[in-house]
Amino acid sequence: MKMKKFLSAISVLIVALIIPGLIWAESKGPQASVELLLSEIRQINLGETEKHSQLALSMLNVSEISKKALGKYWAKRSNSEREKFQILLGEMFVRVAFPSSAKFFAELALVYGKTNKKNQKVVVPLTVVHKKEGEVGIDFHMIQAAGKWQVVDVVLDGASMRNNLRSKFYKTIKKKGFDKLILIMEKKLKTKKN
Repeated sequence: MKMKKFLSAISVLIVALIIPGLIWAESKGPQASVELLLSEIRQINLGETEKHSQLALSMLNVSEISKKALGKYWAKRSNSEREKFQILLGEMFVRVAFPSSAKFFAELALVYGKTNKKNQKVVVPLTVVHKKEGEVGIDFHMIQAAGKWQVVDVVLDGASMRNNLRSKFYKTIKKKGFDKLILIMEKKLKTKKN
């Protein structure tokens, strides 16, 4: 019984500490949101992986990323297919991309540049110096949705994450079909969960 009360108290404390951070990032603007995103990603391999992964995922606009990554194939999908794809893509971020990014960003110094506004989007530039990779430029493309700044693309040394995903998805859909793409994503996630 004491353990349940202790776990409940810890849960309340965690929520009390996390919610103000999210509200602070939203009120401070796009750079603060990127800082929070990278802070959560850096903590993924340090413990409480699921909590940090879900918080990081909330900083991405998975719906917009999904739509742009499927491009011309988006309109051809039913609502249930779109929803399934979005869920799987979100899980791919959580199980594949975030852990890999956590290793990459583990002990790097992050130098933010001047945030640029382009139409409805904002670009938060970041430079990191990596021992093996040297200086790496990263641009976080963001939009504000429901009062919250969210990432819709990450451009790493000129290479767009969204365009790379689109290229891979188009190739698979063209050769094997959308259903096969879904099966490939599910299989990849199954191997990552085990």
